[in-house]
Amino acid sequence: MPNKLDQLRAMTTVVADTGDMESIRQFRPTDSTTNPSLILKASELPAYARFVEEAIDWGRKTRAPVGDVTDRIAINFGAELTTIVPGRVSTEVDADLSFDTKAMIAKARKIIVLYKERGVGHDRILIKLASTWEGIEAARVLQGEGIDCNMTLMFSVAQAAAAADAGAFLVSPFVGRIFDWHVKAGEGPFSGETDPGVKSVRAIYTYYKTYGYKTVVMGASFRNIGEIEALAGCDRLTISPQLLEALSKDQGTLTRHLDPAKLGPAPAKLSLDEKAFRWMLNEDAMATEKLSEGIRLFAHDLRALQSTVQQRLAAAA
Repeated sequence: MPNKLDQLRAMTTVVADTGDMESIRQFRPTDSTTNPSLILKASELPAYARFVEEAIDWGRKTRAPVGDVTDRIAINFGAELTTIVPGRVSTEVDADLSFDTKAMIAKARKIIVLYKERGVGHDRILIKLASTWEGIEAARVLQGEGIDCNMTLMFSVAQAAAAADAGAFLVSPFVGRIFDWHVKAGEGPFSGETDPGVKSVRAIYTYYKTYGYKTVVMGASFRNIGEIEALAGCDRLTISPQLLEALSKDQGTLTRHLDPAKLGPAPAKLSLDEKAFRWMLNEDAMATEKLSEGIRLFAHDLRALQSTVQQRLAAAA
């Protein structure tokens, strides 16, 4: 019998949630997704020093701003990833732009140009945007220009409904972070079936399939393989190397739980303008808190990378 990872591949597109290229080569995912935290972690590994060194050297020679150098580091990683995975690579817009639609659009366009300079077409890239109202509106514009977007830091059906109405290519509901919030609130213990993060992704999946949205649902941020197994059949799942390895070593039977032909009860159709979106998000304490926390975390790690770059540039001067 095939292992659970191979069984999962037969029903779901598997995406690597890492900047570690050796892990990606080992587990052969279709796509790869990164974020500032993953880039920061990978940039500290000796195996990937060349991506940082090249950007530092370029920044020193051109006297480029620190932000341009950190952008180049992200593109160095992303361009290399496109040589490893056959599908898409997700690259994130700076978290500190999450409440500025025009700035997110400008940064997304810049990222696409930087990839094009490396010979990587926009059809290989997904632009990651925080699922704020401003991020969703940025996606509306970018999708109209043919730039596909991955809406990240998603914790609620309200965010998912607005993103789908904006025509977003893909959404990434964060299973593990939803789970974390409920555990911290004293709830549980949870099984795969009762896990609130799993239930959130299932609700989004059902909503999209019921109303015929083409937006891809990609569960993300997993804490254990039970969460992954409970979402078998989801359009895509982005999984860390540790959990990919655990699935590859499990020889049990994997049951499909999500199937567009076997949907549950139809959810209510939402029509959200900015006021309604903000109110629904405000009424969801978990989604509000985890969205804000996630933006702060990604912004913190981006600043840490920028600080390292600044120090390296100063030392090279």
